[in-house]
Amino acid sequence: MSPFLKLERDGPVLIATMNRPETRNALSDAGVVEEFVACCEQVNADLSIRAVVLTGAGPAFSSGGNLKSIRTEMGAGLGEPPLSRLAYRNGIQRLPLAWCNLEVPTIAAVNGPAHGAENDLATMCDIRIAAESAVFCETFVKLGLIAGDGGAWLLPRAIGMSNACEMAFTGEPIDARQALAWGLVSRVVPDGELLEQSLQLAGRIAANPPHALRMTKRLMREGQHTRLDTLLEMSAGFQALAHHTAEHEQALAGFLQRRKR
Repeated sequence: MSPFLKLERDGPVLIATMNRPETRNALSDAGVVEEFVACCEQVNADLSIRAVVLTGAGPAFSSGGNLKSIRTEMGAGLGEPPLSRLAYRNGIQRLPLAWCNLEVPTIAAVNGPAHGAENDLATMCDIRIAAESAVFCETFVKLGLIAGDGGAWLLPRAIGMSNACEMAFTGEPIDARQALAWGLVSRVVPDGELLEQSLQLAGRIAANPPHALRMTKRLMREGQHTRLDTLLEMSAGFQALAHHTAEHEQALAGFLQRRKR
């Protein structure tokens, strides 16, 4: 079987395309989480990568879990509840731990339906851009399940507690315009312009000095849950590192030179 993630470079931007349209890019198939984890390790180790754009092949961003296999691979078919717990911990739960710890900015280019775990995957990204055809749905409760992939942590941070509760408690979909109104996405674009506009934004991000960009990403993530005094101390340490980088000296010299003109 071909790889789930199709990885391509556009200069300093990595394009990661979930490339299994025959399953609507389901996340629960064998080997998928391992590919995401390996991709994250590759990005963190490669300083030439400054941003990642995540999208889906075909008409869907992703359908989330594969309902045909979920019972046997993660549910009652395993025989005992502790085995299901281990299946989640050793499976899908590795994905948010890896993706949320990516050191570079991430953009979800949501090209169609994003259901269940894939809705949560979109919220793992720093920035979300939706095609007009995109649909977002926290489907778990409709199936008698809960978000086992961290959705209860991710979704309120993206759209606030009230909106997150409405999505989680009803399991009903929202369209791209509603997602924009709730702040789930930062913009809605025509379907045919989605990847182009996402890459344009990624290019503007990637034009910045790489070390400062990675440290800024880390601070933005830490700021979601840490205390102010802790974040300030961390910022002081990062700033001390930034002051001593060649990229800072070059950027500062260029800025001062432009002011003289």
